[in-house]
Amino acid sequence: MIENDLPLQDLQELNAIKQVALSYVTEAFAEAELDGLDADCMAQAALFAAFMELVTTYGEEAVAEYAQGLPDKIRGGGFSTGLKH
Repeated sequence: MIENDLPLQDLQELNAIKQVALSYVTEAFAEAELDGLDADCMAQAALFAAFMELVTTYGEEAVAEYAQGLPDKIRGGGFSTGLKH
């Protein structure tokens, strides 16, 4: 989960892969909305699936440490796309 040690080229490639992955998730949200699923339900399911995968890959302690940084990232606009509540 730490990207600071990667060479610039590898970091750029990783960022490109993450953008593709995000487009898959965004597309899944759009399809679910067309099927009548609530966006909030999809978001919570996606978070659950994401944390489940992270725990499987990195372990509970590493993911817990990562999650501790989320409040500051959220408050700092790290997930905002425009409108603020």
